[in-house]
Amino acid sequence: MELRRKGMSLRATALDDIGRNRVSSETPKNKVCCFSKRRLLISLLAIELIATVGCYRRVITPKHMPKDLIAPHVENAKAIDLSRLSGFASTKDFLEVGDVIEVTIVAGASDQGPLSIPIRINKDGTALVPLLGAIPLAGMRVEQAEQIIRQQAMAGGVYMNPHVTVVLETKDANKVTIIGAVESPGTYDLPRSSSNLLTAFVAAGGLTSNASTSIEVRSPAKQIFPLDQERQNRLANYSGGQQTVQPVSQSVKINLVTASNAGRGVNLRDGDVVMVPEMDQNPVTVLGLVRKPADYKLPSDRDLTVLDVLAMAGGLTSPVANKIYVIRRIPGEQDTQVIQVSYQKAKRVESENIRLASGDVVSVERTPLTVVFDAFDRFVNFGVGATARVPGF
Repeated sequence: MELRRKGMSLRATALDDIGRNRVSSETPKNKVCCFSKRRLLISLLAIELIATVGCYRRVITPKHMPKDLIAPHVENAKAIDLSRLSGFASTKDFLEVGDVIEVTIVAGASDQGPLSIPIRINKDGTALVPLLGAIPLAGMRVEQAEQIIRQQAMAGGVYMNPHVTVVLETKDANKVTIIGAVESPGTYDLPRSSSNLLTAFVAAGGLTSNASTSIEVRSPAKQIFPLDQERQNRLANYSGGQQTVQPVSQSVKINLVTASNAGRGVNLRDGDVVMVPEMDQNPVTVLGLVRKPADYKLPSDRDLTVLDVLAMAGGLTSPVANKIYVIRRIPGEQDTQVIQVSYQKAKRVESENIRLASGDVVSVERTPLTVVFDAFDRFVNFGVGATARVPGF
């Protein structure tokens, strides 16, 4: 309260000086004008200093910004080479749930005649072979399945020395759902031999212009079958019982730019959900000593810097304004951090002209210098009828 009273008193003194300058005829005009101008500038400077007491905020400079506070580069999803996300086509036929195989068993020295029958691999990964029971085949190659069936036939005493042939009749497709920032979200049947991000994006019509480059692939809880060697070791002493499997779900986050640049394909499985979020497009708010304070949209194809957004806002209203606060939310937290940028340094040093992030607030601050300059300019215009001009601006 005391500071406020002092500020009001100083403001009243400044106004009183102006009034005396208007009506006084006893003092020479030039002397009064000079005296009043000096008193006015000093008074307004004191008011500004008092007004800023208690408003100090903890700030950091661009040079000392932590890495997690640096705004990321804008990455345009439409410019990504999606062909590099195709993954690797399988050169071997792996058996999977839903596949239909034809199993032919030709007996050796046995009373059993030839057996040829189509069989679908069940959801638990097993194939129900007549006379032999349920045999786990999911995840095996065709030649491995032939060997396992032959071993089981001999172990059960059904066939003495059979010849087993397995032919993949129908390859089941992967049902993959793609949602979010794609042209045609939906569920698509993708060939298992080429079930990858490229075919998924093509099926969905491609990415939209506001698609984020960071996506997520979620795999539903499903049965994960043992590796080939583990399965072979177990089946060597196969007793006909059902195998125990543990449902496992998985979520993987993928940066499309990184994956494309590395040529790292991403294969998809049956039931996978590809989530493509929209790019975070909260506007940048510009306040303070600018000609057009407003919200400005972040471009989707390039970075936006402090100088860029100030130009969009019509430039500064004061030629001596220099202090700029960039208020940025700390990632993963509710708190904000204030970054102090020098306008003059930003024009000279590239690292000082920092990139802006979605939701940033850019405030061109008033300082004692801007207040004095503004007061001087107004006073000269009011008292002399001329526009003040500061050399060098």
